Amino acid sequence: MGRILAIDYGKKRVGLAVTDPLKIIAGGLTTVEASQTIDFLKKYTAQNVVELIVVGLPKTVKNTPSESMNYIRPFVGRLKKELPDIPVTFYDERFTSVLAHKTMLDAGLKKKDRANKALVDEISATIILQDYLTSIEN
Repeated sequence: MGRILAIDYGKKRVGLAVTDPLKIIAGGLTTVEASQTIDFLKKYTAQNVVELIVVGLPKTVKNTPSESMNYIRPFVGRLKKELPDIPVTFYDERFTSVLAHKTMLDAGLKKKDRANKALVDEISATIILQDYLTSIEN
């Protein structure tokens, strides 16, 4: 059985999350530099079966695509070219960074740890993936 992998793509860093093989639970995988993402994903998918990649779709509060799509679209195009056998889909990522910070607060992380942007990106990817899993259950 394959996993589902989620991407919270940013200009500098990319948060990654992945499901368990049964696709029940989402968990943080890592955060990588944006320029290293394709190489990381090629290595990861060579060692793990990934059935689907879910990319966070940044939208404004008015439900329109945000300016971030200007650099996410080219990334997704390259991703589809480099990993053509793995389908890629978008999933709404509005407010995931806010939820990630709240999760960190609720977990009792110290202020220094909450300032770790790489951790925020990884948690955001996990939230995107868990929300996606919940949406396909219904």
